[in-house]
Amino acid sequence: MKGRRKIILAVAVLLIVISGSMLLWDYLRQHESEKIYEELASQVEETTETAEEAETEEEYVSPINFEELWAINEDVVGWLTIPGTVIDYPILHDPESNETYLYEDIEGNRTSSGSIYLDCDNAADFSDLHNVIYGHHMRNGTMFKDIMKFREQDFLEEHQEAYIYLPDREIRLRLFACLYTGSDGIRRMTKFDDEETFQAYVAEMTKGSSAYIEPEQDVERLFSFVTCSYEFDDARTILYAYEVTEDGGETEGEEVTESAGQETAESAVVSE
Repeated sequence: MKGRRKIILAVAVLLIVISGSMLLWDYLRQHESEKIYEELASQVEETTETAEEAETEEEYVSPINFEELWAINEDVVGWLTIPGTVIDYPILHDPESNETYLYEDIEGNRTSSGSIYLDCDNAADFSDLHNVIYGHHMRNGTMFKDIMKFREQDFLEEHQEAYIYLPDREIRLRLFACLYTGSDGIRRMTKFDDEETFQAYVAEMTKGSSAYIEPEQDVERLFSFVTCSYEFDDARTILYAYEVTEDGGETEGEEVTESAGQETAESAVVSE
C-alpha cells in the first residue's frame, strides 16, 4: 500500500514538473515574441520620419521596410497602427487557413499570443469590400486587448484613426463602431451581390454597438478587428472601421461582385 502511494506521489510530482515546464516554456516563447514585435515596432518609428520627409505627391514612400519583414516571413501583407493603443503590429496572411497564425508569431515560433492576421478568405491586398483582421486578447495587454477599450463611447470618440501601411500605399481608416457579439460566420462575409446588399450588411453588423459614431461618408470599404470576449461562450469583440481618403472622398477598391459571402462559422480567434 505504501509502495502504491509512493508511486502515485511520484507520478503527481512528475506531472506538476511537466506542467510547470510547459507553462515556463510558453511564457518564455511569448516573451520572446513580444520582444520581436517591440523591436519591429521601434524600427517602424525610426523610419516613419524619414519616409515622411522623402514622400512627394508623385511617389508614396512606405514607413515600413517590407523587404526586411519579407526576409523574416513572406506572409507579411501590411502593418497595422492604431494611435493611442499598443496596437502596432505587422499583419500576416495565409490564404489557405486561419489556423496558421493563431498560435504562431512572425518568425514561426509557437506562442499563445500568435500574430495579427488577415482572414484567409480575404485578398492579401485588402481590396475586398470587407476585410477581417484577427488578434488575441492577451491578459498582459498586448496584441488586440486594447480593442476592448473601444466599447466605451468616450474612448472611441477620442481615438478615431487607424492606419494600415502597405508597400505601395497607406490605408487610412476611421473607427466608428464597437460591440461584442457571437462568432457567427456572417461576421466574416467578404463578397456581396450588389451595393445595396453591402450597405445593408454594414448596418446589420454595427447594429447594437455599445459605442458608435455616424460615418462622415458612405462606407465604401469595411474593416473589422476581431478579438475574443468573455460575455458568453465564443463571444467576440469587434471594432469596425471604414476607409477614407485625405479629402474624405471615394476610395479605390474592388467592385461589388456577384458571389455570395462565406456563411460558415469561424472561431479562429481565442483568448490567452
